[in-house]
Amino acid sequence: MIGIVSNRQSAADYDDDMQRAKAIGIDAFALNIGVDPYTDAQLALAYESAANNDMKVFISFDFNWYKDTSDASRVGQMAAKYGALPAQLKVDGKVFISSFAGDALDVATVRASAGVDLYVAPNFHPGMGDFDQLDGALNWMGWPSDGNNKAPKDGKEVTVEAGDKEYLQTLNGKGYIAPVSPWFSTHFGSEVPYSKNWVFPGDLLWYNRWNEILDLKPNFIEIVTWNDYGESHYIGPLHSPHTDDGGSKWVNDMPHGGWLDMAIPYIKAYKAGSTDVSQFITEDQVIYWYRRTPKDVNCDATDTTMGPADNTTGNYFEGRPDGFEIMNDSVFVVPLLTAAGQVSVNSGGTLYTFDAPAGASSFEVPMGLGTQAFALSRGGSEVLSEVSLMPITDECPCGIYNFNAYVGTVPAPKTVDSLQTVALQMFSNGLKAACDPTPTLAAAQPPATAAPTATSTVAGGAPAPTSPPTTAEPSPPVTTAIPTEPSPPVTTSDAPAPTSTEPAPAPSESCLMPEPAESGKPKRRVLSIGRFHIEIDDE
Repeated sequence: MIGIVSNRQSAADYDDDMQRAKAIGIDAFALNIGVDPYTDAQLALAYESAANNDMKVFISFDFNWYKDTSDASRVGQMAAKYGALPAQLKVDGKVFISSFAGDALDVATVRASAGVDLYVAPNFHPGMGDFDQLDGALNWMGWPSDGNNKAPKDGKEVTVEAGDKEYLQTLNGKGYIAPVSPWFSTHFGSEVPYSKNWVFPGDLLWYNRWNEILDLKPNFIEIVTWNDYGESHYIGPLHSPHTDDGGSKWVNDMPHGGWLDMAIPYIKAYKAGSTDVSQFITEDQVIYWYRRTPKDVNCDATDTTMGPADNTTGNYFEGRPDGFEIMNDSVFVVPLLTAAGQVSVNSGGTLYTFDAPAGASSFEVPMGLGTQAFALSRGGSEVLSEVSLMPITDECPCGIYNFNAYVGTVPAPKTVDSLQTVALQMFSNGLKAACDPTPTLAAAQPPATAAPTATSTVAGGAPAPTSPPTTAEPSPPVTTAIPTEPSPPVTTSDAPAPTSTEPAPAPSESCLMPEPAESGKPKRRVLSIGRFHIEIDDE
């Protein structure tokens, strides 16, 4: 999101995001923009960095700020201006542009105003936008919902797969940008003018959705998101330079880099047209995640949302976030293994073991209060082990309901990922409990592992498919990062109130360029856009 990176001073400030994304197979970044006064300056820096790092970028216009009924000429002019730069993503030789929302956009006027060939793939919605005008479309709803931008409830559930089917039917062969997202939790109260407080079900969504993607083989994939910290679905690093929209209260000490690691073999499999991720796993790694507290912990006395706030969007709820009941109080584990092994989890003194096959698999265990420890063994000998720096407690972190996920890996990263000082500037706003705006994990020592008081052998989830790889579809898939904010996205500009709903993410998703295509076969590349990730196949 460009709206939260106003503090970047040079193209070099984008380099780490570009290089990190490129290293894992992302080919481009989607730059989600509003109408902030610094937008053009940051776009210029992002395009320059992308060119310096052999990456591609494209603009995703946020129609929470742009007006789809009157800004078509403006959109076309912006597309022409930046489309001429070397780092611009092109599909079929056409300048690629996308959006967040914007169903009423006059695409004919956009094309005429641009004066260059465009590949227009906005976030139109079936039954609302005119898909006849488009080259493709983005579906940003990467989480199960009730069909009305909230978590499933009262027997109403629209799966992400159902969204895939609706878009594919509506597009009728045009390019489909499918969403992939790990989590969604936001908890803004009256301390900001963009109050909102709800979750979508996450749990094992990240693992399950990647397996769906390998089977679906969409034209494009968009990862939602790289740097939307306020909605907790970031996979980019905490230390990536950005300002604070107030989300640091639930983001501090909550790295998500393990989700980025988990995506690496899946991106490779997707780009190869394979449904078998196991052949792309080259070293043993265990990814785990969980919330810091059980959902029944009561924080009403000190939470920042226990009072009235602006609710013109219908997204504000007092207390625990809307939809919290659907979240499981579990520790989620995804082993990525080169050979079968036994994975163990010590959650607060209860030891669980799981016979994990080679490749990718998943399982979850009940969360226990206390230290969380993980290990991989083979033939009775320990291969890998780590103790998480984040215990599970029954205390409210900084006095609030925090439904963000803590993500770790075995082995652990060599350095601890932490927010920069500027990314903590609004940390204390609205807090009712004393809490220092300081990262603590880097100075923390791994807590002592509790001696097991009980043991259990756990049946894991179904392993990822291991069928032989298939060739790419005639229309090669493209992976893109998609705007992830169903309601107007918040911005992290320095101004008291955001001026863009979904700031374009700083290019922080890496994109891998496709291997040279075999004769007669298409090649794929992955593109990331701001808070989006895209993969594209070239004929």
